[in-house]
Amino acid sequence: MSNTEVIVTREEGSTLIVTITRPEAMNALNASVLKALNAVLDRVEGEQGKHLRALVITGSGEKAFVAGADIKEFEAMTPQSARELAHHGQKTFARLETLKVPVIAAVNGFALGGGLELALACDFIYASENAKFGLPECTLGLMPGFGGTVRLPRRVGAAKARELTYTGGMIAASEALSLGLVAKVLAPAELLPAALETAKTIGSRAPIAVAMIKKSIHEGASLTENAASDLEAKLFGELFATQDKTEGVRAFIEKRKAQFTGK
Repeated sequence: MSNTEVIVTREEGSTLIVTITRPEAMNALNASVLKALNAVLDRVEGEQGKHLRALVITGSGEKAFVAGADIKEFEAMTPQSARELAHHGQKTFARLETLKVPVIAAVNGFALGGGLELALACDFIYASENAKFGLPECTLGLMPGFGGTVRLPRRVGAAKARELTYTGGMIAASEALSLGLVAKVLAPAELLPAALETAKTIGSRAPIAVAMIKKSIHEGASLTENAASDLEAKLFGELFATQDKTEGVRAFIEKRKAQFTGK
């Protein structure tokens, strides 16, 4: 187990559990959280993280996943410093979105503002029954700055994203599920175990193949259908040069469980 001031991490098998831990501020994002999250991503991308196959991100306690950014930090900001903060948050979340290993958001409570933007940068979201989602920045005279107006329309459609961001309203986990914002809704006690079980399943698959699938979905989303299909074919072909492909096919033919090594 590793601890920082604002983030706690622990490993369970090949999964790294990342917990945002600012209970006094409902786990709100600030410069310290972004710095600590980048340090975690450095670890995952480096030698220390070679054995990792998935991340699960959650918030401490039962009330909040991440209840937005730390508004107290906004009072003294200038337009220039605010723009720099937005770029910093966007770059951090882009690192998360393009990380080779899948990232599951286990949303245990309020995911508002920067908290929803963080969850949207993950590959998919599991939510507690008492989770709430929203981008309420307009109620403060502001707008989302960490990718909310970019990723939310792509997840739920432009019309619903407009409604949520123009009104600053919140939706319950059940509505988030119906919109396709979240993949699964669970009882609070079942949330983290379910996320970890899915992460364990992902960890049992061929890691290079999973990374290629993630790359194809992410990069293909911004391409034309023909260009996205070309990318898929290219990545498909590259997998035929891996030991994991040889092992997976051989194991299927021999009717045994494949033992993937990530090579």
